[in-house]
Amino acid sequence: MDPVVIPILVAALVVVFLVAATVRIVPQARRYNIERFGRYRRTLQPGLNLVLPVADRINTKLDVREQVYSSDPKPVITEDNLVVNIDTVLYYQITDPRAAAYEVADYLQAIDQLTVTTLRNVIGSMDLEETLTSREEINARLRTVLDDATGKWGIRVNRVEIKAIDPPHTIKEAMEKQMRAERDKRAAILHAEGERQAKILTAEGTKQKDILEAQGTQQAMILRADGEAKAVERVFQAVHRNNADPKILAYKYLETLPHLAQSDNNTFWVIPGELTEAVRAVTSAFGDQSAMGLPASAQPGKETASDADGGSGEGGAPELEAGSALSLDAATAADEAARQAAAAVSDAKAEAQAASASQAPVRRQPPGR
Repeated sequence: MDPVVIPILVAALVVVFLVAATVRIVPQARRYNIERFGRYRRTLQPGLNLVLPVADRINTKLDVREQVYSSDPKPVITEDNLVVNIDTVLYYQITDPRAAAYEVADYLQAIDQLTVTTLRNVIGSMDLEETLTSREEINARLRTVLDDATGKWGIRVNRVEIKAIDPPHTIKEAMEKQMRAERDKRAAILHAEGERQAKILTAEGTKQKDILEAQGTQQAMILRADGEAKAVERVFQAVHRNNADPKILAYKYLETLPHLAQSDNNTFWVIPGELTEAVRAVTSAFGDQSAMGLPASAQPGKETASDADGGSGEGGAPELEAGSALSLDAATAADEAARQAAAAVSDAKAEAQAASASQAPVRRQPPGR
């Protein structure tokens, strides 16, 4: 080989090595800390960077994106002396690569220990019930403490979240029993409230039903009474317009007496005091008509041959025969009076119907006048 070629090859290799050692390409969202002879020189930004070969070297390569760190469950004692295991999730971001590399040896371990210490201080001032219901407050206090402590390390803590709070098994069972009792209590209260509302609504419905039924009965009785009053008034007016004979009225009064005995309450019934007056009127009427139909031999003041003889044995038979004739005449007169009364009542009903239809009173004379 030519002796001149070997030095050229060596020089070329040296040049390539120097170029490779001088050029540094940094990816996006990465930061490289450069040391020159063991001392921090600068931080390389993303892109193409030139360094002194042999003199400069890369100490640390850092990722400046937001990162997530999940710690293992840590036992923490609450104010009421209960041990709970708490898991935390930490969201952080490197803002100063130089401080993150030279201010703390291991920033992840430092953040973890600081989180546990702060968490024990915060949880130690709360009881179990408050710990389980105050996650937002715990997160805010943790973030404040960690952000203040990690600021000088070139790290910003964006969020701290409590992932899980695990109380002891016995406490879980007690909490489940308490929750079950609370739910049973609420269920019983709701059931009682429902029954109470149902009873109130049922009572109100029954009340409204009774009121409506009473009002309906009242209106029906009022209408029935008004109808009966109008019917009686029309019959009364028809009777007075026709100038009915008192004898007919007395007969109709006696005619209604049998209906009193046909009622349901027929254990006893009271005969009104006007009955005697009605009977007296009918008797007098029938007596007058029978007197008008008596034969001359039966009229008082005229004596027969047998009466002149004064025979006591023969005088009884003619009196019985006269009584029999009187009874027949009275029955005939009673039938005639009944027919006249029925005709008068029919005419009164016809007058009442005509008056109600035409609303114009029509005066008619009773039959027999």
